[in-house]
Amino acid sequence: MLTPRDVRNHIEALTADFISLSLCNDQNYPQLTKTSGSHEEVTFCGDQNLSIVLKNMPYKDLYNELERTRAYNIKMLDGALIQIMYLFENGSIKKHRLAFYPSPDLEEYQNNPEVYEEDEIYADILMKNIVSFPVRFDFDASDEIFKEHYHSKSHLTLGQYKNCRIPVSSPLSPTKFIDFILKSFYNTAHRKFSENIKMHEGSFPACISNNEKERTHLFLP
Repeated sequence: MLTPRDVRNHIEALTADFISLSLCNDQNYPQLTKTSGSHEEVTFCGDQNLSIVLKNMPYKDLYNELERTRAYNIKMLDGALIQIMYLFENGSIKKHRLAFYPSPDLEEYQNNPEVYEEDEIYADILMKNIVSFPVRFDFDASDEIFKEHYHSKSHLTLGQYKNCRIPVSSPLSPTKFIDFILKSFYNTAHRKFSENIKMHEGSFPACISNNEKERTHLFLP
């Protein structure tokens, strides 16, 4: 199982890979801090501004505020924001919040495709029928929060739908999250650069219930 230090080191290495491959134009390196006697947190400078994500507001306003306050680990060249946060207790994972916020305004790229079509990072966002929406993987080990079929311990939320929680078989490592984002939203760049982005080993124990396995869910190898 991954330790807090492993997670911090993996995020740091992935960030360095993104910089070296010119996939991002701004970043906050991860921080490992002890928040209490038994709790350790892997987060980034700017995470204190995240209360805004709970507010009922248009996605564009939410994105603009996250961008303004630099509340992200990585800002991609197309403006997308990536957040990676973990909480551990006595060395065991207790929570994570892994989020992808694509830019809500892609008109610059879509109205001038000839300028960007040769650059792999933009290849998957040039079509005008693309709709930007946030993607978030949450994990909470608390039995008080868990409600079978309604609030899985590990789940995927698409968009800003309050009750969209697709069960996931386990918490995600930073590497699996980043690989998912690149394959899904930057597939052309992923095909070109995947060999230059180190896929760090390590995972977390499964947490999905047997009943949830019988319904639609996302399985992590």
